[in-house]
Amino acid sequence: MTASRAPAEPEVREFETTVDSIEGREVVLDETYFYAESGGQPADRGTIDGILVDDVIERDGRVVHVLDDEPPASLASGEPVTGIVDDAFRTYCTRAHTASHVLYGAARRTCEDLGYAGFDINPEKVRVDLTTAEPLDDADLVELERLANRAVWDSLPVSWETLPEAEARAVDGIAFNTKTEEGAMSGSEAVRVVSVGGRGASDGEQSVKGDGERAQPWDVAACGGTHVRNTAEIGPISVLDRSNPGEGVTRVEFAVGPTAIDHGAAVHTAARAAATTLDTRIGELPEAIDRLREANDRLEADLRATTTNLLEARIREFPRTESAGATWAVGTVADADPNDLREPADRVLSEPDAPDAIAAIGRGDAPFVVVAVADQDAGADAGDVVEAVTAEFGGGGGGGPTFAQGGGLDADADAVAAWLRDR
Repeated sequence: MTASRAPAEPEVREFETTVDSIEGREVVLDETYFYAESGGQPADRGTIDGILVDDVIERDGRVVHVLDDEPPASLASGEPVTGIVDDAFRTYCTRAHTASHVLYGAARRTCEDLGYAGFDINPEKVRVDLTTAEPLDDADLVELERLANRAVWDSLPVSWETLPEAEARAVDGIAFNTKTEEGAMSGSEAVRVVSVGGRGASDGEQSVKGDGERAQPWDVAACGGTHVRNTAEIGPISVLDRSNPGEGVTRVEFAVGPTAIDHGAAVHTAARAAATTLDTRIGELPEAIDRLREANDRLEADLRATTTNLLEARIREFPRTESAGATWAVGTVADADPNDLREPADRVLSEPDAPDAIAAIGRGDAPFVVVAVADQDAGADAGDVVEAVTAEFGGGGGGGPTFAQGGGLDADADAVAAWLRDR
């Protein structure tokens, strides 16, 4: 068995060893510091004797290095080699992995009935899947980010140890998910446990309990990944978004390092631009937006009222005609939606000397017809009239005896109005 030494000694980037076996592009080393993809952390990048490593996987208890190209004859079983782990990518993955533990620790302090459902690192962002009693909202995301960055600032120690499985499962508050953290299981009876803050050490904002007893660590979890030695090494954490990939699961996406810095700058730029536009300060943006929303609601209400009044006046101007013993007002309207016409039509029908029925045809690229009847005893049925119009001019629609509408008419609005007046 050639387990990777990367989790135990994450700082190692270059090492000397010998080839244990080689088959095609797959190389097994006597000892390796390359991390094999596991539990959401991607495989290390790097080289073996200058040949790029395309992938690192664990198979049958052995770490297999998949080379990018066919190896030379000199790369043979028993031969010495030099392995170099890509420093930038390992550093990023190590910081990102510890950041996921820090974020979970923040969730411990904000969420009820919290559970862990896995995580994943990619070059641009990291995701942590949480099971929670209630979905997380925007305020929860802000608090997660605040608490996580506070834990980074507090420079909490990060440590790891291998414990018998029964002892590991008995650790108070441990996040233990063998499906998502298979790398934590170093054999059938041993589990690797990672603690942020140290078991029995300070947890930042809640460093010491009232009775003098040391508080619980910021986070403790079964984990087989690589980690920093201190949370200060992580750098800024920026929460990006949330989603719900499954019932009861909230996926939180966040960034660390340059991506987090760029995201923070983008958010700050947007906030400053919004504050400048609204002639206020960033801290007063919520109040300014509330005022703007209230003003917009008033303007929309005024616009709806004005539109209704204008359509009502337009309907009053419709020419009237007699059809089957009922008085009809038939005409066309522009810049209106079918739903805009119901209230003004009802108003006109309720006036003294009102017609028995109204037919309004909409002008524009999508002609429509709206029919309103004063009551069922008026000698007309709105639904029947719309059906007749769509049968003659195409389209479709429907409604009841006193109000109906149809759309998709393949005809000029004036032609439909003339047809209704002559029927």
